[in-house]
Amino acid sequence: MLPLVLLNPLLSQACQPVPLGWLRFRLGAMDLGWIAPARVAELLAVWPDLHATPAALTWPAAGVEVGARTACIRAAAERLAAAGLISGWRNEAYACEAPGADPLHLQGAELFRLERAAFRYFGLMSRAVHINARWADGRMLCGRRALSKATDPGALDNLAAGGLPAGEGLLDCARRELWEEAGVPPELSRDLRPCGALRSTRVEPEGLHDEILHVFELQLPAEFSPRNQDGEVSEFLALDAVELEARLRAGEFSHDAASVIAFGLLRAC
Repeated sequence: MLPLVLLNPLLSQACQPVPLGWLRFRLGAMDLGWIAPARVAELLAVWPDLHATPAALTWPAAGVEVGARTACIRAAAERLAAAGLISGWRNEAYACEAPGADPLHLQGAELFRLERAAFRYFGLMSRAVHINARWADGRMLCGRRALSKATDPGALDNLAAGGLPAGEGLLDCARRELWEEAGVPPELSRDLRPCGALRSTRVEPEGLHDEILHVFELQLPAEFSPRNQDGEVSEFLALDAVELEARLRAGEFSHDAASVIAFGLLRAC
């Protein structure tokens, strides 16, 4: 077990406060996201239908159906991308949920879908899966993110992790990521165990990162060797407790991966 003096700060740093002065992004009366003050003018320039106040930008589309909302906000995001204000477009949509009292355990109703690269610009909450995987001898299997990755290139990560696309279930997403990133076949990923969720918030150059991290655990047989399938992982490491602690202390892991590892180890106490 790694020392609590290391794990507790790694976990507590996961959810950082939104900076003062940021504006709420609202759909009708629902608070959905956060907009950096410097981006208000550029957003209003491509989306003049928004209602601006000193505290919020409000989208008056609460009574509009989901498909029409999706088309409207996608058009605004495409104009922002064309102006160079959103980068890394992947043609993969996330679902924006209605806010709820317990997003760690309950998913809200889908309000619209939006390109994942635009979520941080609007400060919208997304979801992701992360898998802490070990061999039977206790060593943790970790992947190193490829240098071509748009976020955290070269950083160490969980064995597999990825954002939850709109319309996909959490367990299906976790099993798919295990295959794509580490070559874990279905007969091994069927033993995947959910072990809770945490929220990760922080400011990034793209905007506010706000994500529910759904944590899974998996024990793999000693004869299994991970092999990346999608080009997003450059190498794999099997870390014992001493090596894992050293690399966590050195800051080699991505922010979310470090928090997920700490979360998993603390829950095992």
